[in-house]
Amino acid sequence: MSSILRKDPVAGRWVVNLEREGKKAFPHFSGGLDQKANGCPFCEGNEDATFPEVFAIRDKENPENSPGWKVRVIPSISPIFAIEGGLGKRGEGIYDLMRGVGAHEIIIETPKHINSFHLLDGNQMELVLKTYIQRISDLKKDKRFKYLLIFKNHGRKAGASRIEHTHSQLIALPVTPKMVKEELVGARKYFAYKERCIFCDIIKQERSTGERVICENDDFLAFCPFASRFPYETWILPKKHQCNFEDIPLEMITSLAQILREFFGRLFHGLSDPPYHLFLYTGPNPIPRRGHWQTLSKDFHWHFEVLPRLGKVAGFEWSTGVHINPILPENAASKLREVYN
Repeated sequence: MSSILRKDPVAGRWVVNLEREGKKAFPHFSGGLDQKANGCPFCEGNEDATFPEVFAIRDKENPENSPGWKVRVIPSISPIFAIEGGLGKRGEGIYDLMRGVGAHEIIIETPKHINSFHLLDGNQMELVLKTYIQRISDLKKDKRFKYLLIFKNHGRKAGASRIEHTHSQLIALPVTPKMVKEELVGARKYFAYKERCIFCDIIKQERSTGERVICENDDFLAFCPFASRFPYETWILPKKHQCNFEDIPLEMITSLAQILREFFGRLFHGLSDPPYHLFLYTGPNPIPRRGHWQTLSKDFHWHFEVLPRLGKVAGFEWSTGVHINPILPENAASKLREVYN
């Protein structure tokens, strides 16, 4: 598989063109994907069904690619980017192109056949978060990569795979995605004007009114943003300013695991297990570049965004970028607050 990145000269966004040979998912696995534990390539005992692991949390006495792991990271069978080679940046007239160099990993969140994020117990959720930290920290050492994105698709309507075993994905990109850049630029402009972090000010305002807050603990806040694009859109932020997710203090991982389990439990029970996307937006790889990122550590604030897929994006939204949300965020937050979890 190879891919090429092409830049739209008008909008400034990058598009990935894939050139992929036909492949059977998990070709080394002879079992059927019937979603039973013995038929799932992500379950413990089926390690030979996947590519060799790139990282795992496991007991020291257990060798690589064998049972005895707690969280396991493997290369994607259908990677968007390939880790080998140089970027090969070039131009064709006014157009910019580069090779699709990056990384695409699957984070298998538990050896047990569990299909929902909120069903992980607190200790297991902490191990998943520590794996996120390790993989981001490791891949940021590669200066070809400008941005590290962790995301999760849950449910078929959200583009999840046939494998229902709960897992996340990590992609390292040689560019900063346009949507991320918009948040980075907006945060930088706000800081230049007020010398404060916009996300910190949002946290203060949301806590002062409480009408869009879903849940919180000593370290984190989950709320429906004021201009929610989708029904029940939720942001989860650390209350203390932090730019990079991988710099989170170890003592805060427990409280982050707690609020993630609480929020996704509320989402599961309150909305009958809806399909959703989960994104982790963190600071980009601070590769030295003139005129960039001087105030990044002060103006950007890492956070999770959760986008339930409860409706359809139609022509108006695609053509304008203006979303139609039929549910007020205040009402959405109120409903999730009332869920008995």
